[in-house]
Amino acid sequence: MPLKKIKVLELAGLAPGPFCGMILADFGATVIRVDKIGLKQHDYIAHGKRSIALDLKSPKGVEIFKKLSNKSDVLIDPFRKGVMERLKLGPADLMSSNKKLIYARLTGYGQEGPYAEMAGHDINYVALSGLLSLLGRAKEKPTPPVNFAADFAGGGLTCALGIMMALYERSQSQMGQVIDASMVEGCAYVGSWLFRTQKSVFWGRPRGQNIVDCGVHFYDTYETKDGKFMAVGALESNFYSIFLEKLGLTDEEVPQFSNFEENREKLSAIFKQKTQDEWSRIFDGTDACVTPVLSIEQAPNHPHNKFQNSFAVGNDGIVVPKPSPRLSRTPGKSNFEEKNPVPGENSREILSEFGFGANEIDEYVSSGVVQQVLRKSKL
Repeated sequence: MPLKKIKVLELAGLAPGPFCGMILADFGATVIRVDKIGLKQHDYIAHGKRSIALDLKSPKGVEIFKKLSNKSDVLIDPFRKGVMERLKLGPADLMSSNKKLIYARLTGYGQEGPYAEMAGHDINYVALSGLLSLLGRAKEKPTPPVNFAADFAGGGLTCALGIMMALYERSQSQMGQVIDASMVEGCAYVGSWLFRTQKSVFWGRPRGQNIVDCGVHFYDTYETKDGKFMAVGALESNFYSIFLEKLGLTDEEVPQFSNFEENREKLSAIFKQKTQDEWSRIFDGTDACVTPVLSIEQAPNHPHNKFQNSFAVGNDGIVVPKPSPRLSRTPGKSNFEEKNPVPGENSREILSEFGFGANEIDEYVSSGVVQQVLRKSKL
């Protein structure tokens, strides 16, 4: 696997940090999550990681963390500006003894600026990036895209990309560096095409009235007879012609670039005449750019996804996307079959691997600096 032998310390946090660590773990890195003592927080994307629980507010806990850091390649810091410095675990503290350490700081607003120390969530970061203003139906308020755009696309994924680039650069310079991954900036960067096309034919009208924001009838979703939906993306004229042909319509009856609302009503009535499966049989294998809107439960069983083996279903019935992109020689491997570690479950084995002696570990556990938690049996 491409990241084999790379050791990662991931300080426990919410969505973006764990996702970044998950990507690294899926492609072979050894990822250790550093939890707080007594933490009961459940991480849904920690499969394949291990957990050590440390009291980082104690001098001994800081000392242990520094020793772990000295033998690690990457540190994922999900805290707001200044938190790690107050613990004496900032970049200057750790990189002075481990000059090859890649210190990835993943925050909402970045390390500098008026908002750097403010709390926030995905909706706030997407709002500040400018992108939220573009999302939503016409004459309705902006609609946040759940917590997908900032937490995961602009946050965890972009941070993982930064780590990959820093690891590559380190192979030449033998030096680590600090990564400042701001979810506001990452979200905006993922949306670069939206910024750069504002003066093109794609935009120019209010939210929800443009070509790719559901402002036209040929780029929208339509309900089917069985209450499901089909997605239509017949943008190009040649694809639109095929789309109309499959519906038994002509361009005179449903012109592509006029009468958008009237045409939408016509198509809505037509799509409700057949089920999703029936429409799929009509459009599958054509260039009409029409596909079923699959539920998470449906996705693994769709013929294309099934052929590609794109998803896995865990023992708990949860659908898990497999690592992407695919590498021909060193592909990633999803760790979905492994259990998410309980905070502190692997404390002793991790310390032992990093060179701590048995008596030393016993002392840390008995003093409360380190917590070793046993996974409860479900018998």
